[in-house]
Amino acid sequence: MKWNDVRSQYVDKWVLVEALKANSVDNKRIVKDMAVISDHTNSQDAWKEYKNLHLSDPSRELYIFHTSNEEIEVIEQRFMGVRRRNI
Repeated sequence: MKWNDVRSQYVDKWVLVEALKANSVDNKRIVKDMAVISDHTNSQDAWKEYKNLHLSDPSRELYIFHTSNEEIEVIEQRFMGVRRRNI
């Protein structure tokens, strides 16, 4: 689904989406195709669902956007920390 289609189908909503087709250009993630997982009237509910899904499968590329935005922009940030491994 394209962002314009999401915006027209989910008016004035917070949407939790999974990127199906995306690429990186100049430290920005360009999401070309996405699947809407759920829609919410408030961001807190969207974040709760995001956290649960991310914990169960961190490899999924999930985002939360508000459909009032004409364009979406995801700025990539490199992880600059220490990862702990449980032994």
